[in-house]
Amino acid sequence: MKWFKRKNKEQPTTATLEQQRVEKLRELGAQLWAARQERGLSLDEMVVITKISRRLLQGIEEGNLEDLPEPIYIQGLIRQFADALGFNGGEFAKAFPVAAAPVVTTPAAPTINQSLGILRPIHLYLLYILVIVCSVSSLSKILNQAAVSANDTETQPKPETVLQPTPAQAQPIEAQPVSDTVSTTQDNQSLQIGVTLKEASWIRVVADGKTQFEGILPEGTHRVWKAQEQLTVKTDNAGSVMMSVNQQVAKRMGEPGKAEEVKIAAAKPQ
Repeated sequence: MKWFKRKNKEQPTTATLEQQRVEKLRELGAQLWAARQERGLSLDEMVVITKISRRLLQGIEEGNLEDLPEPIYIQGLIRQFADALGFNGGEFAKAFPVAAAPVVTTPAAPTINQSLGILRPIHLYLLYILVIVCSVSSLSKILNQAAVSANDTETQPKPETVLQPTPAQAQPIEAQPVSDTVSTTQDNQSLQIGVTLKEASWIRVVADGKTQFEGILPEGTHRVWKAQEQLTVKTDNAGSVMMSVNQQVAKRMGEPGKAEEVKIAAAKPQ
């Protein structure tokens, strides 16, 4: 009975750590998304700069922990992403929690030599660091090869914007108001909008006729919603809401202090 009680007490700690990772990933992803939008860079351009696949970059921005590898690799990817956007990647990525392996309590064994008990943890720690460095390096090479192969097999039009020499020299693009008329996507893919709040504002999001969210979001919040046919976004302060459609450059919904409603519909097949 004592063994089961001890095991039950350890379960909330694991759940709490997992929730901390999800919340921190959403927070860091929102900051990276906002920084990328301010520099006018698309995800495809970030793939070229960071050598990280589009799926992993999008997973970091949207805070989708299920689409990403182990936490230690996530921290390395966040560091590379942040460095490319002008942050101090090492300090930025430290905020993402990476737990060490759980400590298993075993019955005390007779001490043979105290010096061995001191040296062994140090050796294991150095070995652990070496394994992490090798793993991150190997993962970066694999992702780089996958990105190059994808670019060779897929024919994509050249981006209209010209990459600046360094992220620090990139000039921010002034956000333009989003039209209040019903807009249509260029293809028949599912719809996706990303919303970032410059100020606390009331907002309502309706996806395919169903209300997904209605309420006040605090300043700095970044949320993503998806739909198959139509998305409707309404706010009481259009100037404080930056909205992007299908990973495009974000624009203001309208003038500060004014209510605005925007509808985005998927294109119907010919």
